[in-house]
Amino acid sequence: MLRAINTALFALTVVGFVGVYAMKYQAEKTGAEITTTETRITRKTEILSTMKANWAFLNQPSTIEPIVIRHAEALGVAPVASTQFGTIDLIPMRPATEPNSEALSALLLALEAGLDPTTGETIGGAQ
Repeated sequence: MLRAINTALFALTVVGFVGVYAMKYQAEKTGAEITTTETRITRKTEILSTMKANWAFLNQPSTIEPIVIRHAEALGVAPVASTQFGTIDLIPMRPATEPNSEALSALLLALEAGLDPTTGETIGGAQ
């Protein structure tokens, strides 16, 4: 009886060792994957920051201006002339119109009655 218990405990110990070894191996594999992923993220972040710096440099007016001057004829661009700007006096005023008092009265009456003026349906639970 004692020998059977010892054999069972020994087998259980071996199974436990194998399980712990498998878990250790899986944890090391996962750690290596995490390290690889973090390294890739760091490289991508560095590349992205370099690209942002290049983009900021290339979008500076001092960088773009010589290119625009060199290709102005092909692009059909020219400096802004002062005649392109106007004054506020050149904006036409809104035409004077008389308010439609009949339509306004009908709208107010419909709202007082609890009706939607566009559909004629009851709104807001009014009856």
